[in-house]
Amino acid sequence: MTSTSEALSGPKALGAFLRAHRERITPEMIGLPSSPRRRTSGLRREELAQISGISATWYTWIEQGREVSISPHTLARIAKALRLGNAERHYLFTLARVADPQQTPQQDGVNQLILHSVQAVTVPCYLLDITWNMLAWNAQAEALFAGWLGEEAQPNLLHFMFFHPLAKTLVDDWPDRARRVVAEFRAETSHHQSSETMRAFVRQMTHHSEDFNHWWQQHDVMARAGGERRFRHAEQGQMRYQQLTLHPAESSALKLVMLMPLP
Repeated sequence: MTSTSEALSGPKALGAFLRAHRERITPEMIGLPSSPRRRTSGLRREELAQISGISATWYTWIEQGREVSISPHTLARIAKALRLGNAERHYLFTLARVADPQQTPQQDGVNQLILHSVQAVTVPCYLLDITWNMLAWNAQAEALFAGWLGEEAQPNLLHFMFFHPLAKTLVDDWPDRARRVVAEFRAETSHHQSSETMRAFVRQMTHHSEDFNHWWQQHDVMARAGGERRFRHAEQGQMRYQQLTLHPAESSALKLVMLMPLP
């Protein structure tokens, strides 16, 4: 049987993580008076619960690894009280399987090295954010999407698929690919359900695109996996690629997409 300390996921792992970090926080670190008669060097459960704005019983159940529901904002208060760093906070929300309400990646926060890395790739390559804005792309991608990329100030891949007239001629079997794109995008929204940026984007797409709204209402979900991508290019004819999608370790909300040419 797996012990609490050995569990890698689930309520037991969450409880063990919280307990370990609670025991590292001293009363002095958060402005509480210290007593020489304290039997523990860390915070008591009751003290952390009070700081986090929840009942001591409820917090105890969480730390004991019971199957209880935790709201994102409650978990955010616990993370703040425990003074968790970015990596620790991300790990906490992953264990609890809820979205971090403060997770709102913006282009301004993207590491410049990640942006520049796109130019080092010799096949069509582009970088997407959570709503599939293209943050960077290379010359090969611009040549593939000639007539769209390079002509818009803020190109967005979903806007291209559902609003740009080039999409239905360039993308082979557009109806099937568009349906799959919506299912892939819906799967990704689950990681950013607390983001107002994401909610506003979905509202905009469903309001302005009949096709997107139709497939969105189907509630199909599909992993954004690799696979063959076919295009009918005006100058180069039929083009086939194998898609490879990577997530930068320090910016997991971003997607680096490469299209590897197939014979």
